Amino acid sequence: MIFWGASWISTKVLTTYVNEYELVFLRMGICFITMFPIIYFYKLSFKIDLKSFYLILVASVILTFYSIVMFLGVEHGTGSFGGALVTTLIPIITFILIAFLHKKTISLKHSFALILGAFGVLNMLNIWNFNLYEIFSKDNIYFLLAAFLWSILTIVTSKATKINAFVFTFYTYIISSSTLFIFFVDANIFEKVLDFDFIFWFNIFVITILSTTFATSIYFIGASKLGAKEASSYIFLVPASALSFGAIFLGEEITFNVIIGTIFTIIAIYILNNLNFFKLFKEN
Repeated sequence: MIFWGASWISTKVLTTYVNEYELVFLRMGICFITMFPIIYFYKLSFKIDLKSFYLILVASVILTFYSIVMFLGVEHGTGSFGGALVTTLIPIITFILIAFLHKKTISLKHSFALILGAFGVLNMLNIWNFNLYEIFSKDNIYFLLAAFLWSILTIVTSKATKINAFVFTFYTYIISSSTLFIFFVDANIFEKVLDFDFIFWFNIFVITILSTTFATSIYFIGASKLGAKEASSYIFLVPASALSFGAIFLGEEITFNVIIGTIFTIIAIYILNNLNFFKLFKEN
């Protein structure tokens, strides 16, 4: 979760070097290359059934769109705000989608948590100023869409129970990077990036090896083992990381509204998942 928070700040830095398609291609391409030794070392099977194949295709499309939308949001806004807003929205949206898909009635406790979370998000968007331009700015729209896409991705991933999470992620990255290279990325991208400085490569390392190959793979394992709702609850650790890294390395301003909103959404997420937490604690 700390590496995920850092990735938002690194993405902001990388927006000055490449466009959204180039960055997503580099991120996915480097990740599937670095994951291959892991799969080979653990002797994981590359075989997939038909259901897993369909889920991989769907996940590849969603992950690609999420990554592009995330880039555009950070490009127009700030990495710290995006990291706080998106990652606190994801568990709430995931909970609502699962309740809707399974046609479950939302209890009074959960309703209170959702209202609390909504209040936190509205506070982060600074809706109390009633400035429509600010509320519906490009970065806010991109961030809201990114949260929705990742929630769907979490649910799709949790359905892939007949395939190892690393293998699932590996195929997802291959399809995503290949599609982007064929349709959206110029072939001279490799010559272009070789001329970039240490800052570029360090931040590429953060968003690929640390944030994606390691952190995202672990998240997918959690989603397949614990379930989508339980896995998404751990995301509440990301906002503090993103806000801290943004303030330290980019000098991004942390407003009072963002801090208060983040606290409210974290409390809401805890309420939504505390029964599962205590159940897991007793089982262990």
